[in-house]
Amino acid sequence: MLPAHARLTRRPEFASTIKRGRRAGRTSLVVHLDPTRPGGVPEHASPRAGFVVSKAVGNAVVRHRVSRRLRHLVADRLDGLPPGSALVVRALPPAAGASSAELGRDLDSALGAARRPRRPRDGTR
Repeated sequence: MLPAHARLTRRPEFASTIKRGRRAGRTSLVVHLDPTRPGGVPEHASPRAGFVVSKAVGNAVVRHRVSRRLRHLVADRLDGLPPGSALVVRALPPAAGASSAELGRDLDSALGAARRPRRPRDGTR
């Protein structure tokens, strides 16, 4: 379970993380990771995470099951995120049929991609 201090709860927190964070998508989910600390957040603050599971994923029972699985998976990985960072995990419709192991693989892969530094654009294609 994710402790209360480690959760994103307000709309502006989600919006800021989605807007400023690095995005990485996989088959069953998309992560937005913002490693920067907004003003007023101490350097030693723990990382925070939030979840978006829309009706496109399934009915209420399915959405809550997906949310519980994602919360459990993220709780195990929270210590590996930079202090003060924010993470938003958005479930995609294939998450409804994915096992916890598949969600974990997608989450690890997406977090790895979101942590990698961006390649500079050279202007050529």
